[in-house]
Amino acid sequence: MPIAAPLRRLLLASAVLALPAVAQAHPHVWVTAKAEVAYEGGRVAGIRHTWSFDASYSAFVTQGLDTNGDGKLSPEELQSLAIENTANLAEFAYFTKLKVAGREQAFADPRESRMAMDGDRLTLSFLLPLKAPAVQGKGVAALEVYDPTYFVSFSLAEGADAVRLPGAAAGCTTTLTRPKNAEPAVAEAGKSMSEAMFEALTSASNYGEQFANRAIVACP
Repeated sequence: MPIAAPLRRLLLASAVLALPAVAQAHPHVWVTAKAEVAYEGGRVAGIRHTWSFDASYSAFVTQGLDTNGDGKLSPEELQSLAIENTANLAEFAYFTKLKVAGREQAFADPRESRMAMDGDRLTLSFLLPLKAPAVQGKGVAALEVYDPTYFVSFSLAEGADAVRLPGAAAGCTTTLTRPKNAEPAVAEAGKSMSEAMFEALTSASNYGEQFANRAIVACP
């Protein structure tokens, strides 16, 4: 599949149209996530994401990208895809919410987008800088990662290092909360929610919030 394929093929809901074999149920893509809350000079400067996609979706999205025909996908062959798709995540605010000392933060354009194959899974990493570094003080930094439309299911990686704090002051601690709900809530008992309902969800929807992964960072 050439790079010129549909712009939102990675992570965006329009990819449903390109996946006719996918069962009509949400989610369609599964991501194992790690994050770094990056500090500079004692201020929160940005979030560095590392997202590993399920094997089936990894195979789909990388079709036709082995340009030298050696049977392997190099970071160089994946670079255009990484930049294109990271930029396209802006419509969904990069599936990221961050509050510092109670104030929601705005993000600048992503940087350092990279993709690599790790076995049969595609991994995307990128830095999401804040428009202005934020002073945390005695407050907390609260990070949420989720897809409001629940097209993509995010799960924090296992282990305490799923969210790291490079550059943070000594004594900062992180509390992780993974979603308790394993399945979509239903509108009425005994009735499943239709694909049409999910397709009507937008980036402004809050349906996927029930599946949010959260990290609370407290510093002395």
